[in-house]
Amino acid sequence: MKRLWIIIAAIAVILGVGLVNFYNNLVTQNQAIENQWAQVETQYQRRFDLIPNLVKSVEGIMTQEQAVFGKIAEARTRYSGATSIEEKVQAASEVESALGRLLVIIENYPELRSSANVSQLMDELSGTENRIAVERRRFNDFVKDYNTTIKKFPANLIAATLGFSERSYFEAAEGAEQAPDVEISPEKPE
Repeated sequence: MKRLWIIIAAIAVILGVGLVNFYNNLVTQNQAIENQWAQVETQYQRRFDLIPNLVKSVEGIMTQEQAVFGKIAEARTRYSGATSIEEKVQAASEVESALGRLLVIIENYPELRSSANVSQLMDELSGTENRIAVERRRFNDFVKDYNTTIKKFPANLIAATLGFSERSYFEAAEGAEQAPDVEISPEKPE
């Protein structure tokens, strides 16, 4: 009988250690996702810091394009007021859309493209957009690993019991695959 209790105790300890390890693994993966999202936000902040400089560099020449500047300002404000990752993703997509329109407009103004200041800002913005894409991909990789872990059996039963749920991927906004439409007025400012 004593031997039976020792076996039961050993099994309980092994299961307990396994459960603790599983829980710690989920916490680690969850924290990795949070950290990676912070990296995405760091790149967004870099973008948001560059945008006003770009806008200031071009708005004097492009007075008829004020609607684009307004959309950029609105989207930046919406992002800063967002509280969840989903809200921030939506607001960031709005910034990207407005910024895309601005970049198309800049391409149609030769005097802007030849400006050293605008050119430098465009290069920095391009580099930032690449960094954002890399950080988003990494975020989605972390989310995929975490979601796979909590969906496997029997982990799905344990994860749900411990309060771990599926995380959302960063997805492009609807219509992001289409280039923005921009109307360029036939008269350019003098």
